[in-house]
Amino acid sequence: MAKETIGIIVGGGPAPGINGVISSATIEAINQGKTVLGIMGGFKNLFEGDMNSVLPLTIENVSRLHATGGSILRTSRDAPENAKEKFKILMATLKKLGIKYLITIGGEGTCFMAKWIEMEGRGSVNVVHTPKTIDNDIPIPGGISTFGYQTARHVGVELVSNIIEDARTMGRWYFISTMGRHTGHLALGIGQASGATITLIPEEFPEAKVSIRKVADILTGSIIKRHTMGRDYGVVIIAEGIAERFDMDELAKCESVEKDETTGKIRLPDIQLGRVLREVVRNNLRTIGIASPIVSMNIGYELRAAPPIPFDIEYTRNLGYGAVRYLLKGGTGAMIVVYEGRIIPVPFVEMFDSKGQIKIRKVDMNSELYEVARKYMIRLEKEDFEGDRLKKLAATAKMKPEEFRTRFNYIIEEPTR
Repeated sequence: MAKETIGIIVGGGPAPGINGVISSATIEAINQGKTVLGIMGGFKNLFEGDMNSVLPLTIENVSRLHATGGSILRTSRDAPENAKEKFKILMATLKKLGIKYLITIGGEGTCFMAKWIEMEGRGSVNVVHTPKTIDNDIPIPGGISTFGYQTARHVGVELVSNIIEDARTMGRWYFISTMGRHTGHLALGIGQASGATITLIPEEFPEAKVSIRKVADILTGSIIKRHTMGRDYGVVIIAEGIAERFDMDELAKCESVEKDETTGKIRLPDIQLGRVLREVVRNNLRTIGIASPIVSMNIGYELRAAPPIPFDIEYTRNLGYGAVRYLLKGGTGAMIVVYEGRIIPVPFVEMFDSKGQIKIRKVDMNSELYEVARKYMIRLEKEDFEGDRLKKLAATAKMKPEEFRTRFNYIIEEPTR
């Protein structure tokens, strides 16, 4: 009697720990008498009916993968324009490969595919998802991070800590943009742990369109405040998702804006967010006579394929093991998570909203955790527009107190939600 086959597929961008899930799932599956096939290059080959883009996985070739970065199965975001029409090909390919169980590794897009496959293949293929994204925006119970986030933050903090010392040594500012299309978890985590001067995240701007001028004024105010403290340097962390919220007409005047041919979404990595804000802030500072060198840069790709730290090594081993055990007990249609010391499934139905879109976990702006992060930033606050504080800031900006208040007070007002 032929052994049942478990397939493993990776979608979306890289994240530290992918190989850990592949390794632990493969070892447990083989120990339970199953055959394991790794599907290479994400879903695109399945949509094309490619039967050759598979890698037979054995204990020998995965046993030491758990501590390595990247993905032995590679990954991709590619999907055909006519995905609905080609989905039958994808399902037929899984059937021809003899895959009875499927483990998907990925973020929101991959989870959507897992749900789709599970719905169409109910009875013929059981599906389980493991949550992977350095953005940390998948809603896992208890606020547990998605795998890859802790390593990405760790590596990001090391990079930013070095940059902070460079800023201090050279007497300059750095504007650093980080990944995070929908949320600011990664930017805030890096900024808080490294002690960056200020971190800006999308959740801070609930208005439909975010003004570049407003974001630039927040940063200008931070630089002015630092000067009143006798410090001519600092580091700003900015989540890239802010750029997607900018008024496109305003942004087009500063930067070339292109959309991804496949998804139709703005290609955030192509927008030099730090550079855009640097130019506006420079102009702001020149008008008040402050000469402050500003360097813009991005960090993101450096974080995605890093070797996982012990947290993510242990975490992904639990997820891979839990995924296989869930499938072999007859489970399907769920995401595997670690919650309160247990490995549990979260049904897909709990992860998607009424429109069929996966729920996004955002930074809670009203939480004590965000309050702590905010307290240790250097930026203009309500109390800065009163008394001696206002006088000192106005003097640094070569303005009269009321002039300074008129110019900057709007940035601390609550926007219309």
